[in-house]
Amino acid sequence: MTIFHPLFPRRQPDASPTDARVLNWAKNTTLAEASAVTVPETEAQLQAVIVNCRGKIRIMGSRMSPGRMLAVSNPDDVLVDLSRMRGVLAVDDDSVTFAGSTPMHEVYEVLTSMNRMLNASPGVIASQTLAGALSTGTHGQGLQQSAIADDALNIRFVDGNGHLHNMDRSHPWFGAVQLGLGTLGAITAVTLRTRPSALYTCFKDAVSADTLAEDLAQWNQTWTFSKAWWFLEENKVHTWNAREANEEERSAWEQNHGDLVTLDDTRDEMNQAVDKTLQHMRNDTRIVDENGKPFRTVTRFKDFSDVIGDVYQVFCRGIATPQINIEIGVPLANAPAAIARIKAWYAKTHPHMHYPIILRCTGPSDAWLSPSWQTPTCYFGFVVYYAEDGSLSEEGLEFLRAVEPLLAEEGGKPHWGKYFDPRLYDWSACYPQWSAFQEVRQAFDPRGIFLNDFLAEVMS
Repeated sequence: MTIFHPLFPRRQPDASPTDARVLNWAKNTTLAEASAVTVPETEAQLQAVIVNCRGKIRIMGSRMSPGRMLAVSNPDDVLVDLSRMRGVLAVDDDSVTFAGSTPMHEVYEVLTSMNRMLNASPGVIASQTLAGALSTGTHGQGLQQSAIADDALNIRFVDGNGHLHNMDRSHPWFGAVQLGLGTLGAITAVTLRTRPSALYTCFKDAVSADTLAEDLAQWNQTWTFSKAWWFLEENKVHTWNAREANEEERSAWEQNHGDLVTLDDTRDEMNQAVDKTLQHMRNDTRIVDENGKPFRTVTRFKDFSDVIGDVYQVFCRGIATPQINIEIGVPLANAPAAIARIKAWYAKTHPHMHYPIILRCTGPSDAWLSPSWQTPTCYFGFVVYYAEDGSLSEEGLEFLRAVEPLLAEEGGKPHWGKYFDPRLYDWSACYPQWSAFQEVRQAFDPRGIFLNDFLAEVMS
């Protein structure tokens, strides 16, 4: 029997801080009653929680994922808060080990203080926990890197029997543990490969979308990091393309006391497109404050300038605000066909666009359940922000409903930490290692205690 999970749930903006329920970050799903939350402070306490649990267990992390991934529903179920298990655990010449519940912004701050960085470009938002970022496939932009999970050298976790494991890249099951959706166990520590920090100059531009398919490949082959926003109505693309800074650019950054340098030459080619998008967003969300968070996410494209900074200063620039976010990874070879299909759909329907399409590419990933497993991938991202009353723009949602099937037909696979319609995907066809992953999951969690209702349905 298929269990119904609302794909785009209404938000509960009036939920009280003293509410007896625990909601996900977007406040659109109840994860559990507050009484179901337990807060272990050590691995031994976590092991005891798992061994003694008579129901299901989910790890709440920063609660950024869709609620259906995290929710528990029965009286014996447990929602585990590992927030007291965070921080640096060990350092050597080429790696740093962090507790699994360390927020990504703390990971980046620590690495920056050591003059180090990850090879993986950061995700837009840095409030996820490290374990959550690995477990859902958080990634950056650029073909020379992939998911954050691909920088993991060792992962320590407690399995469904309460047993503790230290698994490194030499283990044949490491690809399963890198991105396990929280179904293999509770991650307590991750050793990350690091390299010396570098500075980057990010060149911003506005170009026609007429040749987007060809340009997308060229940008990603030419630049170290590349990200683009496709404004369908205006047939324009705003690009951020970055390379390592030269000596003069590095000097400018140092003279700015290590803060992001914004160059003086500003350009206004995106202003008209941004103003039109802002009008749609204001109409859709009915948010009165013209400087509200959703609007700031796109206002930054007006009067844009090139910048110099470290990779976190340049790309970790997201503004966390409640939204429905779908991101589908399409094999890079299929991206031109996906772009053509989106253009044809738009030419036929002419809806207004709530937000531009976000385009980020990555190199191949080693994680078995990564949409980028063994193949360069283009991620197509779509956002619809919640209205003031917790509702969502029907026109915006209609676009999401239309575009996800198009991308699925082009070999697209969803980002696990965002919203998606599971009915569109044959998981064993999407992921050649699907059966192998199930065997690993059974070995580590024979009781299935890490499977809530939604994940049990996906894994069936």
